[in-house]
Amino acid sequence: MSWAQALSRLPILRFAVIGALGMPVDAGMLWLMTHRAGLDPYSGRVISWLCAATFTWIGNRYFTFGARRARGFMPVIREWLRFLTANAAGGLVNVGLYSTLVRFAPPPANNLYVALVLGVLGGLIFNFTLSKKLVFKGPI
Repeated sequence: MSWAQALSRLPILRFAVIGALGMPVDAGMLWLMTHRAGLDPYSGRVISWLCAATFTWIGNRYFTFGARRARGFMPVIREWLRFLTANAAGGLVNVGLYSTLVRFAPPPANNLYVALVLGVLGGLIFNFTLSKKLVFKGPI
């Protein structure tokens, strides 16, 4: 199976691609907020996260869950808010798993970079599942 075939058949891969595309949005907005807008790193990070999450929500609305996206102004706003909430929860899963592995797991799982990858994968699966079950519920 080619990469394109896998991408078309597996929504979690499309979700991961959109997430990966959101990383430069996040980093670029963080740079803009801290180096050009003069915000502190924490305020800048909140804004950059919101921008990246909004970018990935739009991508997932059309690329991953196109047939299940909300229709109409208020349903779309509710979908966006659910997506932000789901991704914030997924971020906690990501960081929580990473922190737990670094602190308590035996080698090699306690390696910072192994724990990082496992945390990202845990967060990805959590975010995908919440997005599929709670965020993109179909046209309303």
